[in-house]
Amino acid sequence: MKKTLVAGLTAALLAVLTACGGSDSGGEKTLRVGTLSDSKPNAYQENGQFTGFDNELLKAIAAKQNLKLEFAATEFSALLGQVAAGTFDIGSAGISQTEPRKKTVDFSAAYNYQALGIEAKDGAGITDEKSLAGKRVGVVQGTVSDTWLGENSPQAQAVRFPNDAAALAALKTSAIDAAVFDQATAEDYAAKNADAKLKVTKAIVTNLPHGFAFKKGNTELINKINEGLKAVIADGTWEKLIKQFEPNAPIPAEFKAK
Repeated sequence: MKKTLVAGLTAALLAVLTACGGSDSGGEKTLRVGTLSDSKPNAYQENGQFTGFDNELLKAIAAKQNLKLEFAATEFSALLGQVAAGTFDIGSAGISQTEPRKKTVDFSAAYNYQALGIEAKDGAGITDEKSLAGKRVGVVQGTVSDTWLGENSPQAQAVRFPNDAAALAALKTSAIDAAVFDQATAEDYAAKNADAKLKVTKAIVTNLPHGFAFKKGNTELINKINEGLKAVIADGTWEKLIKQFEPNAPIPAEFKAK
């Protein structure tokens, strides 16, 4: 009976450790990556595979550093807390490195910059942040879009959603008047939802860098990712991927092939 009990407790402990810090396969740790399933072009799922600019970039970095990855979907509003708690080793979702977020997690070096887009139906009379006053505006909870709306159009009625798909559905059915997404995401929605007559009415460029997120103090892994990032920038992989997923995006000088 004691042996059975000890064995059961050991198995349970191993399960918890695996869930919180990746799994071991043949002595090689598989890093758990928390990402999104519906946020094109940064992080989404297609044909059962996690892809998008951020995820493909992370895969390329991992290949340079001989790291194994396992992706899992979550909600953006929960992602940083899950990384901080060790549920995921890495967060990959176009995450802007804001000062409040830096108190919760550590970040890699910058690999892109944040740009936002106000999206509405054609003819809705929404042109910029001033025209959002008194309107129901969708944002994904906890994102830079959420913060930006509160700071730049405080008279708008923020309607918070758990993910992009829910915000898009509400916009298409006119349950909300407008939405604020990542710029590339907003452009993708406009292009692929012609029947809904969506358009990006204003693009907002910021100087907020994107970074992969890590549990605080995980310096060894952060250094490996940063070294891999340097390598994929130098060999032109970064440029190849941005052209694939965001063909209209400008290429900052620091991300051009060396």
